[in-house]
Amino acid sequence: MADRLPDWPTVPDCHGWLSLDGRGQWRLKDEIITHTGLIAYLAANYAGDAAGRWWVNNGPQRVHVKLEIAPWIVRLQPDGSFTTHTGRSVEPESSLLIDHTGRIFMATPAGPAALDDRDLATLLNDVRDTAGNQLNDESVAALLLEDGPCTENQPQLQWHGHPIQRISDETMATRLGFVLDSAPADTPAASP
Repeated sequence: MADRLPDWPTVPDCHGWLSLDGRGQWRLKDEIITHTGLIAYLAANYAGDAAGRWWVNNGPQRVHVKLEIAPWIVRLQPDGSFTTHTGRSVEPESSLLIDHTGRIFMATPAGPAALDDRDLATLLNDVRDTAGNQLNDESVAALLLEDGPCTENQPQLQWHGHPIQRISDETMATRLGFVLDSAPADTPAASP
């Protein structure tokens, strides 16, 4: 009989140490991680569950990730495709959602994603109305700055065939089904 490897020890989940910012940068206790090997490890072991919690598997331990904006941060590529902060190619599954702050969100096969804010102007250059007309500066400002609930008389807009919906009555986390911070309420903050 071959030697059996010992079972993993039971290790409690870790909270309060690892986060993902709105530009797809990993942070350890609010410090940006720059070590390429560690970034690759985090990307390779990043996962989520049906409850919308996201973590990095670290051997037997789950290191929960506090999300600033969304589980995936996507960059718009020159060909109109999207790449996640981990280098994975994804496409929107349906409408693009824009919130009251002007952030673009989408459901993807990888999970809920937000557009890196540095790509917003490029994306907006390709937004069209249903007649195919490009938005003028006033239309873009109205889309980004309009307050209050969405109305029937708002222009119907799309980006590469994907409708754009303005969402003002609920948070994106609720709409797309993810948890920004899965730490239990009684978890103390990470110590220095």
